[in-house]
Amino acid sequence: MQIRVLFFGMLKDSAGRDEELLDVPEGSTIGEVATQCATQFPGIKALLPSLAIAINEEYAALDAKLKDGDEVAFLPPVSGGLQRATESPAAATAGAVIVREKINTQAVLARIKQPEDGAVVMFEGIVRNHTRNRRTLYLDYEAYEEMALKQMHALARQALAQFSVRDVWLEHRLGRLEVGETSVLIVVASAHRAAAFDASRWLIDTLKKTVPIWKKEYFEDGAVWANGEPFPEEILGGKEISGATAASNLSKPK
Repeated sequence: MQIRVLFFGMLKDSAGRDEELLDVPEGSTIGEVATQCATQFPGIKALLPSLAIAINEEYAALDAKLKDGDEVAFLPPVSGGLQRATESPAAATAGAVIVREKINTQAVLARIKQPEDGAVVMFEGIVRNHTRNRRTLYLDYEAYEEMALKQMHALARQALAQFSVRDVWLEHRLGRLEVGETSVLIVVASAHRAAAFDASRWLIDTLKKTVPIWKKEYFEDGAVWANGEPFPEEILGGKEISGATAASNLSKPK
C-alpha cells in the first residue's frame, strides 16, 4: 500500500524535501514507518525521540496501524503557533484563524468586546530583535495548516468550557514577519478578570506545546529553526489522541 509522508520544520531540511510517497506493507504501524524513514533519511534518525506523529491530521501513537492512502506527518516540537485562511476573519465571532497578512489587533478587540463583558484580556506574541545575543532580521513561520486549525479550534472550545469565559479568539500568522510584528493574537472576553487571565495564559502555553506551527529565525550570519518545547507525554505517549483530548489532558493538574 502507499502512504504520503509529510516533513515540517527542521525535518524538512534534514530530509531534503517536504513530502514523500512511500510503499509499505499492509498493516504497517506508525513505528515501522518511522524506522523506514530513519533509514531512508538518516538526518532525521536522531530527532525521532522528540517527534510527534499524526495520521490524517490527528496525533497518533507508534502502534497505530495505517491503511492505504493515509497521510502521515512527522512533527518536530512546535514553535515557542473552522475557518480557512482565505476567509475573512471579521465574518466569524469566535474560534481561530490562520492568516498571512498583518494581524489587526484593534479590529479584533472591537469585534469581540460586548456590553456584558467585565474584562477582555489580550495576548500578542511579538517578533523581537534578538535571540541568544544574535540580532534577528526576520522570522518565517510555517504550519501543518489543516491540523493547526483543528487544534486551535479545539483549544478555543476547551477554554470556553474549562474557564467559563464568554468568548475566545485565536489568530496566528504564517510567512515572513518583520521585527515588531504580531505573530499570534489571543483575545479572551469574560464577565470577570480572573477567568480571562487564566484562560489566556492556558491558551498560549498550550498552543505553544501542541499546535503544529514552526518558526525559522534569520540572523545576519545565518538561519536556524527555533527550538520548540518538548511535546507533552499525552501526545508522545502510548495511545491515539485527538487535539481536543490533548487540550483536555494538558489542563489537568499534575
